[in-house]
Amino acid sequence: MTRLIRTIPARPITRRRFLSTTAAVGAAAAGASAGLMPGRARAERKRGGNFRMAKGHGQTTDTLNPGTYENGFMTALAHGTHGFLTAVGTDGSLEPDVAESWEASADAKSWRFKIRSDVEFHSGRSVTAEDVIASIRFHMGDDSTSAAKPLLDAITDISADGDTVIFDLVDGNADFPFTFTDYHLTICPSSDGAIDWRSGDGCGPYRLVDFKPGVSATFARHENDWNSNRGFFDTVEMLSVIDLNARTTSLISGDVHSIDKLDLKTVGLMARNPGINIHSVSGNQHYTFAMSANKAPFTDPNVRLAMKHAINREELVEKILFGYGTVGNDVPIGRGQRFFNDEMPQTAYDPDKAKFYLKEAGLDSLDVELAASDAAFPGAVDAAVLFQNSASAAGINLDVARVPNDGYWSDVWMQHPFSAVYWSGRVVEDAMFTTAYSSGAAWNDTFWDNARFNELLVAARAELDEAKRREMYFEMQLILNQDGGAIIPMFANYVFATGPDVVPSEEFGSNWDVDGERWMERWSFA
Repeated sequence: MTRLIRTIPARPITRRRFLSTTAAVGAAAAGASAGLMPGRARAERKRGGNFRMAKGHGQTTDTLNPGTYENGFMTALAHGTHGFLTAVGTDGSLEPDVAESWEASADAKSWRFKIRSDVEFHSGRSVTAEDVIASIRFHMGDDSTSAAKPLLDAITDISADGDTVIFDLVDGNADFPFTFTDYHLTICPSSDGAIDWRSGDGCGPYRLVDFKPGVSATFARHENDWNSNRGFFDTVEMLSVIDLNARTTSLISGDVHSIDKLDLKTVGLMARNPGINIHSVSGNQHYTFAMSANKAPFTDPNVRLAMKHAINREELVEKILFGYGTVGNDVPIGRGQRFFNDEMPQTAYDPDKAKFYLKEAGLDSLDVELAASDAAFPGAVDAAVLFQNSASAAGINLDVARVPNDGYWSDVWMQHPFSAVYWSGRVVEDAMFTTAYSSGAAWNDTFWDNARFNELLVAARAELDEAKRREMYFEMQLILNQDGGAIIPMFANYVFATGPDVVPSEEFGSNWDVDGERWMERWSFA
């Protein structure tokens, strides 16, 4: 029996619900996704077997340095092999991981995280507060190039009090514990304040056996894992299969048990196969076209507005996502997030308005190149061609540069002034804005710098009054909509597939692709 699972976004996290998790929290509750089809009994989990996953991610330039993780292959590797202070549950709530509990001062400027006593690295040594401190400090400092560095800039001091790690901040941060769910912030073994990331030693449910960048990674269950309710497979093989046809064929032929980034044009056909289950999860994943605001012609905000009005968003959702998503409005905040600006007018496809903004920039027409590859997102090249067609009516001559898949994230992204990009989003607004839109952030892929936005970002992070915070985030989204360098035409569901013997989660995490990229620890065979 085939099932097509459709899901709703994770429930918005209110301050009251968030603060209720600052004590020790149990396992994730039900929430983010629809369950099994009515009348179908859930197969019982068992331990054992070798699970094979084909990912539409990975490149030869990938490394085990956690500060460099930048694609779904490495995100899944991180969650399989490493522990984190905190984790995101399937319902979007905060869960304990290496930290069993946490608490804040009244002004949220100081946070205390109690480290579990039974967490062990794969090499056999117990995890200590010193390992946690070194692992977080690895991403901090003036010399850090980690993508997570902006998330930690507000930390003024980290110290240990026995088995408790204390973080002191410049200002209050109501969402601070969510910071440590970022997939770069792995807990690694340390010596004399320096972490060992090269060995791949971690404290997650699986130990890394072999890693071939851009090709594969193999894992074996960590027998001494502190959590007995995860890590059901004996071994896992994760393959980097960028080619969509090869990835799809590998599932149909039974060579792998699951694939991600499905060809949405053929999802309906695949769903007819009784041995394949299709899953669709809505979340914060969005596809973008990033304009470098520090390079001509995108230095002019009028040009950026012209480009935003020259794209037919509804057409992209229909022809690229085939309905598995929604129209975007040039902000990276999903409709299910608590501070989504539902009062902001939708930017519409309007060639005349695009022409108006070109004239405001002193232009009658515009010639610009857009770099795209399906490594950016499935159908990225086709989306660029559709953009080319819609933009022509506004006097914008878009030249689509079809670039290779391999090396896309190192050679094209943030190198070419206009390129296709996918973002998985972040579970809280501050993390998304800080990672990709704050001035000077390593992953600010539009090189955009807006003084008012940066001012609000700092103020909203420290504001504990929910209503005032909401106003700030609403204004920030308006600024991005009108001035930002990212065209965000669509939010895409996570659509992935599993074979007949796989028992996935009853509910899927929606913070990353494929069950929050925690499939390795959550799934099993029937």
